[in-house]
Amino acid sequence: MANRLHIKRSKRIRKKLKKINSDRFRLTIFRSSKNISAQIIDSKNNKTLVSATSVTKKDKSKKKSEKSTEVAQSLVKKALEKKITNVYFDRGGYRFHGRIKSLAEAIRKGGLRF
Repeated sequence: MANRLHIKRSKRIRKKLKKINSDRFRLTIFRSSKNISAQIIDSKNNKTLVSATSVTKKDKSKKKSEKSTEVAQSLVKKALEKKITNVYFDRGGYRFHGRIKSLAEAIRKGGLRF
C-alpha cells in the first residue's frame, strides 16, 4: 500500500513540475536505505546528462547525510563542466528533510539554481 502511494505522489509531483519548467533540466533523486543517487535529465529527449551516486565499497563508515553531500558536490562539479546551471528539483515523492534536504542545500551551495 505504501509503495502505491509513493508512486502516486511521485507521478503527481512530476506532472506539476513538467508543466511549469519546460525550459530547464530535471534533477531527480533516488534514495535507498543505505545510499543516495542523483541525476540531471533532459526530459524532452529522455537522456541522462549527468549522474552521481554514493554506491562504493570503500566508504561504509560514513553517515548517510555525509554521503549525500559528497554526491551533491560531485554532481555539481560534473554539471558545471557541461555548463548546466538551471535545473528544477524533482524530489520523487520523498519528503524534503534529512538526506534529501542536505543534498539540496549542498547543490545550491555548489552553484546550481533551482
